[in-house]
This record gives sequence, C-alpha cells and structure tokens, in this order.
Amino acid sequence: MGRAVHGMSEESIYRRLFSPRHYMSEQEIAYYMNVDFANHVALVAVLSENGNQIIVGGGRYVVTEPGTAEVAFAVPDAYQGQGVGGLLMKHLTQIARHSGIKTFIAEVLASNAAMLKVFEKSGLTVSTRHEHDVLHVTLGMK
Repeated sequence: MGRAVHGMSEESIYRRLFSPRHYMSEQEIAYYMNVDFANHVALVAVLSENGNQIIVGGGRYVVTEPGTAEVAFAVPDAYQGQGVGGLLMKHLTQIARHSGIKTFIAEVLASNAAMLKVFEKSGLTVSTRHEHDVLHVTLGMK
C-alpha cells in the first residue's frame, strides 16, 4: 500500500514526477528515504510554524557516473516561489563540489519555468537540450 502525496497539487506532482500521482509505493518511499550521503544525497528545508516543524521542500542528487549527478527538487505548493528551491540548490551544490561532483544533470518539463529559474540563478553554467516537452539540463560547476 502506498502513501498519499500531501501539499502538492496535481500540476506540481506532474512537474516533479512527469506523471499524475496520488500515492507513492512503499518501494518509492524506501528509495527516497534510504540515502547514503555519498552517491545519494538528500536535504530537506524545515520551517517552524506554530511550534511545529514543517518540511517546506526537498532536494537531492544521485550520482549517475563519476563526477556527474542527477539533481531534483520538490516544494509543496504553499511554499513555492519563496526561495526554498534556490536554497536547497545552493547547499546541494556545496556538498557536491566537496564530493568531487563536477556536473549536475536534470530533466525538466519545458513548462516548468520556476525550476528553470532556480537553475539559471544557481551561478552554475547552464546548458539545455530540448526533446519534445522535456529539457535536458546540464549544470557545470565552476
């Protein structure tokens, strides 16, 4: 049995996973939770609201080959447009550089202007290749 995806609209889920989803399988949850901080690094941004700790975003990278890692983010709708993705990008980039990563790659829907803006503002060298509705983004570290 899977678990519901909370805090993200169908559009946000589609932009992140490229498919409509309401639940994640236990295997998917295990993949996202079992990080080793070497080949699979994940961070969350936490905000204190009314005495409760709330996760307001997550970012991760997974090494795909030596020196290269795929990067991805998810931010609940209520916290989008507030710089959460940019802060996660900044910290993931610092960790990646320290770990010898030279390049991030990502697949982003061409319509996902917010994610593309995070990449453009990252200070990394950005190049894109368009294929159908998807942009293959390469981010080079200086």
